[in-house]
Amino acid sequence: MTSPAQRACGGCTLCCKVMAIEALAKPAGSWCGHCKPGGGCAIYAERPTECEDFACLWLASDLLDEGWKPSRSKLVVTTSDDGVEIRCDPGSPNAWRKQPYADDIRAWAVEGEHNDMTVLVIVGRRMILVTPEREFDLGIVGPDERIVREMEGTKVVGARLVRESA
Repeated sequence: MTSPAQRACGGCTLCCKVMAIEALAKPAGSWCGHCKPGGGCAIYAERPTECEDFACLWLASDLLDEGWKPSRSKLVVTTSDDGVEIRCDPGSPNAWRKQPYADDIRAWAVEGEHNDMTVLVIVGRRMILVTPEREFDLGIVGPDERIVREMEGTKVVGARLVRESA
């Protein structure tokens, strides 16, 4: 397995499509206007700090093998304050359901249930909360909404969106 220190984006530019970039007012799910898909960033030297600071989990950690490279898997895996987020290329919205990814994602959900962590699959602005037993398709989640999990012990039995108050 290649160690994170040896890994490089190379021709992978999927984060430039699946991630929102606030500094450029670029929404998630569409290519950044500065990206040359497969070739890199046209403003690399002057790219926004959020781009400069970004590293997907495949690039930053040895937890994911070569099969998880975003250009191969069509998935960009990141961590959040409360879990793991798997962003799918909108052109391959079911990539996360394919093997070996589906088994790994389900295993993360099992681990998350024991450690109060969430596993979210994100396709554009659509979010799916993955638990060991089921998936909660939350639909389009707005920037002013947050996910509230309904729990029985450590088990998630429901999920809903709540609008954050101003």
